[in-house]
Amino acid sequence: MDRIERIQQMEEALDLSAEAIKSLSQALDRYEAAQSAYRKLCRYYGSAQWMRDYQADESGKLPSDLKRGVLSQDAVYDLITENRELTSRMLKAAAETVKNA
Repeated sequence: MDRIERIQQMEEALDLSAEAIKSLSQALDRYEAAQSAYRKLCRYYGSAQWMRDYQADESGKLPSDLKRGVLSQDAVYDLITENRELTSRMLKAAAETVKNA
């Protein structure tokens, strides 16, 4: 590989890395901003209030046009599972990045 080709490849690596880091930083900002709402959702899910709301839905006491994915038994559980997997993935990626820095 000659000098020009090497510099071009490294320039591509710089651009790709800079964009990925910027994108991850923005996503992490959104993720961190959502954590308060996420913790609130986790406290609600499975609580006595959630159960009352779920039973009201099952009894037809809620408006039919009300968005209520939070009352499904899978939506919040799946989100919690995805969050745990993502957290584990972030830890592994961070450890690998620090190790190779």
